[in-house]
Amino acid sequence: MSSLPTPATQAGQDGLDALLAQPGTALIGLDFDGTLAPIVADPELARAHPRALSALAALAPKVAAVAVITGRPAEVAVRNGGFADVPGLEHLVVLGHYGAERWDARSGKVTAPEPHPGVAAVRAELPGLLDGSGTWVEDKGRAVAVHTRRAADPQAAFDALREPLTELATRHGLIVEPGRMVLELRPPGMDKGVALSEFAREIDAGSVLYAGDDLGDLPAYSAVDTLRTTGTPGLLVCSGSDEVTELRERADVVVDGPEGVVDLLAELADRVG
Repeated sequence: MSSLPTPATQAGQDGLDALLAQPGTALIGLDFDGTLAPIVADPELARAHPRALSALAALAPKVAAVAVITGRPAEVAVRNGGFADVPGLEHLVVLGHYGAERWDARSGKVTAPEPHPGVAAVRAELPGLLDGSGTWVEDKGRAVAVHTRRAADPQAAFDALREPLTELATRHGLIVEPGRMVLELRPPGMDKGVALSEFAREIDAGSVLYAGDDLGDLPAYSAVDTLRTTGTPGLLVCSGSDEVTELRERADVVVDGPEGVVDLLAELADRVG
């Protein structure tokens, strides 16, 4: 049996201890891209790590809930993750568009509010703004994401577009969420921290583990910090990369990308069996 990593902070150790002591009240929160699925040049081709489903199916029945919290549409994350109709994942929830959409494994249905009108307005203006930039636009329905990974100089394209895209988003009542070579224009009011906090409160979680890899996961980290101050132990896990260092610096545990996340989930499943 492999060993669990030792958290770098006492708060993280307390979170891990609480999860192991009472797994039936624990919430496992997970980002998708870069955490359960390796980052790829074309987001449409992103798929969960080959061992992710088996690890989740082994752990999920032993904890209160598993929530995949992603900026993607919920149905896309379900498809790319292969989460539907998997024995053991009956309690899985996918909170898509940063929590604006929700897919429950038990019903197989997505619930969501009406789209923000600013998304359609931004979608119409983007082609003129991005012409010749070498970028690619991912239409998420309730948001649009401008990927610079395919540009001749991805970081230069990212830096050059950040200000004009922020101005465009602001004019239409949206915000810009920066990520790993991507700038997402989406409605305000929801983020992974809000989604995680609300779901933890809904299930009355006794402890929370959250694993992420990108800037959009920082609000979820802050939510776990807040939960800790109010008596709910938490563990912050970073799916490590060289592209984003902010999470690594705040995490209790750093693992080696999706491979490391899957190893951690599998080890937890063994420990709480």
